[in-house]
Amino acid sequence: MSFWRKSSFSSGQVSAECVEVAAPSPDLILIRESDAPAAVITTGPTPWAAFIQALKRGDFDRLPGSV
Repeated sequence: MSFWRKSSFSSGQVSAECVEVAAPSPDLILIRESDAPAAVITTGPTPWAAFIQALKRGDFDRLPGSV
C-alpha cells in the first residue's frame, strides 16, 4: 500500500490541484495529480532527486515561452 503525500502548502485548501507523491518501495517513486488520481507517473529515486534539485535551484522558474 502506498501512502500519498502532498505539500504542506496544499493542506486545508478546497482545491484539488495538488501533486501527490508516494514511495511504495526504495526503488520506486509514484507521482499523480489530485484531481486525476488514476493517472500515475513512475520514476526511480535518482531521477526524482535530480528533479527536486532542479526545482530548488529554480531551473523551471522561467521556461521558454512563459510570461
